[in-house]
Amino acid sequence: MTLSSTDTSTPAEKRRRFHELHRSGCFVIPNPWDAGSARYLQSLGFQALATTSSGFAWSQGRADGGLPREAVLEHLRAMVAATDLPVNADFQAGFAPDPPGVAESVHLAVATGVAGLSIEDSTGETASPLYDLEEAVARLRAARRAIDRAGGDTLLVGRAECFLVGRPDIEETVARLQAYASAGADCLYAPGIRTPEHIRRVVESVAPKPVNLLVGSASDLSVTAIAALGVRRISVGGALARAAWGGFIRAAKLLAEQGRFDGFADVVSHDTLESLMSGPAGRHSG
Repeated sequence: MTLSSTDTSTPAEKRRRFHELHRSGCFVIPNPWDAGSARYLQSLGFQALATTSSGFAWSQGRADGGLPREAVLEHLRAMVAATDLPVNADFQAGFAPDPPGVAESVHLAVATGVAGLSIEDSTGETASPLYDLEEAVARLRAARRAIDRAGGDTLLVGRAECFLVGRPDIEETVARLQAYASAGADCLYAPGIRTPEHIRRVVESVAPKPVNLLVGSASDLSVTAIAALGVRRISVGGALARAAWGGFIRAAKLLAEQGRFDGFADVVSHDTLESLMSGPAGRHSG
């Protein structure tokens, strides 16, 4: 099928809709780990999706961050083809040690058709877990230039990983996010912040640019409460993948250790999944 310029499934239209979602209100952007989970989330009425580096890595028998760039790019192509929704790429640290390499990686990611992508400032090294601020800013600027050269409509998310790497300093986090906003990030993200005080501080520090909040575990905060703090979008990272793994592990352990099939009591029916995967999203050809 040839798609017209007004078709809602073209990359340009998906990106336009994605930017529009960030302009006001608050939306949930859940994280599928494969085409099937993406199609199911679309069927629930979500307006956008985001990939999860951990969820995808686990599905490939690897640890988070253990997959090469080409495998991740192929995954992005598959996820974009699986859904009519805008897809934001968890693009980790850009798969390169320096700004030119980040620019090359971002150029390749944009070509997959994603509507947005995030670049984080973690190095993966225990002794020095974050890039120095100057280097982190240079890497984000390289990503911004790569997006602008491709047309500029892919949304860029700047991530400050302080709370995830053992440096839970809200002042350092805010300083990094402000620098990333100045470097061209369209949306800011500090995974690991949880308290209303920290959330509000981050939102106010980068306003009017939108903030993504990660809610990766059970929380007393509801979507309504998070929206009231000024957050524009809420992601769940690998939490849905971990929930799926939780059900799988419980059922498998009962079978292996006790010879019991109780873990299958609440499984989704074969017909339900067949119906979902053979519907319009399941026949989607990208």
